[in-house]
Amino acid sequence: MESVNEYYSAIQLRSDRWSALREATDALTRGGTERQMIKLRERTQALLDSLSMIEPYWAFPGMTAFEYMRRQFEHGSYEDLSYTTHRILRALTSGAYRRRHIPLDRDSMEPDDNDDEAMLSPEARALTKPYFEVLIVDQVNEHQERWLKSNVARMRRPEDPFLYEAVVVPSLEDALMGVLFNHNIQAIVVRPGLTLKSKFNMPLLKRYLAGAGGQEALEDVDPHNYGPELCRLIARVRPELDAYLVTERSVEDIAGLDLGICRRVFYNQEDFMELHLNILRGVQARYKTPFFTALTEYSKQPTGVFHAMPISRGKSITRSHWIQDMGAFYGPNIFLAETSATSGGLDSLLEPHGPIKQAQELAARAFGSKQTFFATNGTSTCNKIVVQALVRPNDIVLVDRDCHKSHHYGMVLAGAQVSYLDSYPLNEYSMYGAVPIREIKHRLLELKAAGKLDRVRMLLLTNCTFDGIVYNVERIMEECLAIKPDLVFLWDEAWFAFARFNPTYRHRTAMNAANELRVRLRSDEHRHAYEAQQAVLKDADTETLMNTRLLPPPSARVRAYATQSTHKTLTSLRQGSMIHVNDQDFKGEVEQSFHEAYMTHTSTSPNYQIIASLDVGRRQVELEGFEFVQRQIEAAMAMRRAIGTHPLLQKYFKVLTVGDMVPEEYRESGVQAYYSADEGWAEIWDAWDRDEFVLDATRVTLAVGGTGWDGDTFKTQILMDKYGIQINKTSRNTVLFMTNIGTTRSSVAYLIEVLVEIAKGLDDLIDDASKMERRAFERRVKGLMEDLPPLPDFSRFHDAFRADSETPEGDIRSAFFLAYDEGNCDYLELDGSLKAALDAGEEVVSASFIIPYPPGFPILVPGQVISREILAFMRALDVNEIHGYRPDLGLRVFTTEALDRLSGTKLSHAAE
Repeated sequence: MESVNEYYSAIQLRSDRWSALREATDALTRGGTERQMIKLRERTQALLDSLSMIEPYWAFPGMTAFEYMRRQFEHGSYEDLSYTTHRILRALTSGAYRRRHIPLDRDSMEPDDNDDEAMLSPEARALTKPYFEVLIVDQVNEHQERWLKSNVARMRRPEDPFLYEAVVVPSLEDALMGVLFNHNIQAIVVRPGLTLKSKFNMPLLKRYLAGAGGQEALEDVDPHNYGPELCRLIARVRPELDAYLVTERSVEDIAGLDLGICRRVFYNQEDFMELHLNILRGVQARYKTPFFTALTEYSKQPTGVFHAMPISRGKSITRSHWIQDMGAFYGPNIFLAETSATSGGLDSLLEPHGPIKQAQELAARAFGSKQTFFATNGTSTCNKIVVQALVRPNDIVLVDRDCHKSHHYGMVLAGAQVSYLDSYPLNEYSMYGAVPIREIKHRLLELKAAGKLDRVRMLLLTNCTFDGIVYNVERIMEECLAIKPDLVFLWDEAWFAFARFNPTYRHRTAMNAANELRVRLRSDEHRHAYEAQQAVLKDADTETLMNTRLLPPPSARVRAYATQSTHKTLTSLRQGSMIHVNDQDFKGEVEQSFHEAYMTHTSTSPNYQIIASLDVGRRQVELEGFEFVQRQIEAAMAMRRAIGTHPLLQKYFKVLTVGDMVPEEYRESGVQAYYSADEGWAEIWDAWDRDEFVLDATRVTLAVGGTGWDGDTFKTQILMDKYGIQINKTSRNTVLFMTNIGTTRSSVAYLIEVLVEIAKGLDDLIDDASKMERRAFERRVKGLMEDLPPLPDFSRFHDAFRADSETPEGDIRSAFFLAYDEGNCDYLELDGSLKAALDAGEEVVSASFIIPYPPGFPILVPGQVISREILAFMRALDVNEIHGYRPDLGLRVFTTEALDRLSGTKLSHAAE
C-alpha cells in the first residue's frame, strides 16, 4: 500500500483508500488461492486500519457503520462487506449522503443509486436543502456520544432551511484536524472537559495540522482554557466558521479571553434547541445573498417597462422572428432579470443603500477587509480607480515595472511621478519573477536621502504574479513602513482571490497581512522591540539598514488596498471584480476622492447579472471555499507529480519547481521542489511562513522547449487546435497551466494523456527522422532552451521627463500626451533604422506603451529610453499580439526636436 508521503492531502488519501477498499473487497468475493486470499485479507485489514484514523472526522458513513464493516470482515462476510463498501463509496462519490439516508443493509429498499448530484438538473438541486456537518468537541464515551447525537437529531424540524449531521471528537488536536480535514464542517460546538492530544498518530494528519498553522505551543495552554484556545486557533485556520462554547465557568472568567470565532457562549446548560437555532442562524448569515435574492424576486414581478433597455423582460426577443435562437440559448430568467431601474427592491452600484450595499458588506466580512466595492468591468478598472483615488499629480509612486498595463495607464491618469522597480529575471525561461525587498528598500532610502520621501505616496506590486510568484506581504509592509510610516500599498491580487480560503495561502494576502499588522502595531511587545531596534540603528548607514529586517514605528498607519479578479479564480461572470480596502485613513482622507474615482470609471449602467454573480460567489467561498481551494491545490499537485515522475514526459517536458522560479537567496527554507520522487511532498508550510518569495502551486509552468516548439506554437497549434486544451500564458519556451476551483482530477488525467500522446508522437518522429532532420530538431531545441536573449531591466526615463538626476522617477503623463501630436513622433524599424540609430550612439525614446500580450505588461513606456537589451528582446519576441507596435511602420519614438523643445521649456520654467 502506498505510503502516506505519496499524498499531498488527507482528502486525497481518504478518497483513494475507499476506492482501494472497494477493489480489495471485490477481489475477496471472487476468491482465489490460499496465498492470494491471505494477501487480500492483509490488504483489506491495512485499508480498514488506515481508514479508522480518518473516518472519525466525518459524519458519513460514521463510526457505527464503519465498525459494522469491521465485523463483516472479521466474520468472513466478504460479499456483505463488498456490498457495504460499494454503497458507501457510491454515496461519497455522488453526494447522495447529503440528500438522504443511505441504508447499508442488503435487504433494505433503496432509491436508485444513479442520483449523482452532478447529474441532477439545476432546478432539482436548487430544491434540495443544503447539507453540512457540525463538529462537537467533548470527551465522552460511546454511550454519551450516541446521547449527544440523538439530542442534536431530535431538534430537526421540517421548516429548517438546512440539514446537518454531528461529528463528535474528544480532543483539541482532533478538533483542529477535523476542521482542516472535513470541508463539510460549518460549525463547532466546544463542550467542557476536552483533552489536548489525539489518540491517533497518523503522520499525514499531524503534518496537515502543523503545516496549516493550527498548532502552536499548545502544551503551555492552561487546560481550563482549552475551549477558548480552540476557538481562537480555528479562527486562524478557518475564520469563516462559527463556534459555540458551552462552559461551566463564570462570565467574569470568560469575558477577558480571546474567543476567536465564537458566536455565543452557553453557560452550563443542555438547551439543544437554542443551540440548534443558533447553528442554523449562523450558517444562514453566510448563505444570505442580498442582491441575488432581490434580483430573483424582481424577475418574478409583473411590470410594465417604460424605461431604457428593450431587452428587459425579454420583450424584444420574444416578439422577434429572427433572434429566437438567442432566447432559446440563454433561457428566460436572464432577460426577466434585466433592467435599468434601481427601484423595485434593487439598488444602485454608484450610490448603494440597499441590497448591493449589504452584499458588499458581506464580501468585506468574507475577504477580511474593512470596505469592499464591486466592479463590473474588470480589475483593470479597479486598478485605475484606486490609483486615481489615492495618487495626486507629482506624487512619487513605486511601481513593479512588469505589473499589468492598467496600472501604467492609471499613472498617466493620475499624473504620478513613476519610479519603476525591476523584478529579478528568469532569463532561461523568458519571464520575470518579483521585486526583491532590497530593491524596494534601496529605492525608498534613495528618495529619503534626496529629500523626496514626503512625496512618496504608494508602493504598487502584483501578488501573486501571472506565473505564481507570491510575496511575503507582511514583511514588505513592515519594512517599508519602517522607512515611510504612511506609505499606501496597492496589491494587485487579480489572480489570488482564492487565497483567502486556504490557511497556508491566507497569510500572504493583503487583507490578512493588514489585519495582522494593525494588531501587532498596537501591542506592547512590538513597541518594546521597535524601541530596542531604534537604539541599535541610531546613526546606522544605508548598508546596515538594507541588511536589517526593519520594524515599523507603533504610530505607522496601515493603508492597504487589494484588487481582485473574482471572475478569474472564483465564481463570477466575466469582468466581475472587487476592491478590498483596509486603510486606517480611508474615512478621513480617501473616502470622498475614492467615491469620485469610482464614479469616474464605473458605468452608470452596470450589469446586474455580474453583481449578482459576485454576491453568489461570495456565498460559495464562505461555505465551501475551503473545500474547493483545497481540491484545486490537490489537482495541481497531482499534475506536478504525474508529469515529474513519468519517464517519457521527462524527455520533452519539465515542470518548473520553486527552485527554478525563485533564486536560492530568496528561499530561506531551502525548499527546492514541492514534490520529489525520492522524498515525497516537501514541508511547504515552513517556506510559506519564512521565504521572501514562494510559488503558488496552483500554477504549473511547463518548459516545452524540449519539444522543438516555442510556447506560443505549442499553445495554439498543439494544445488548442488539436486537443481543445485552453491556456492563457506562454513564454518563449514555457506554457502555463492554471488550475482553478472548477478543475477536476479527470481534467488533470486528460492533460496527462495528451502530453503522453504528444511525447509518443515526438518519439516516433525522431525515430523515423533522417540525420539532418534530427540535427534540425536539436538546433531548434538548443535555440529555445539555451540561446535566449537576457531579459532587459527598465532602462531609464529620458531627461526631458525627469525633474533631476538624483532619483529615477519620471513624468509618464507628459510623455503620454506629448505623443498625441503626430508631429512629435516618428517610426523606426527594429532591424533597420532603430538598430542603426542605437549603433550610432543616438538616444531613442519610446512614444508608446509596448505591451506583448500575454502576459500584458509593458516592456517600454512613453518617455523611456530604448536600450540595446530591449531591442534584442523585442526582436526575439514570438507572440502574435504586441499592443502599441506597428509591424508595418515600426516602433513609435519621439523626434529629437520634440525632446529638445520639451527640455528647453523645462529649463525656461526652472529659470523663472
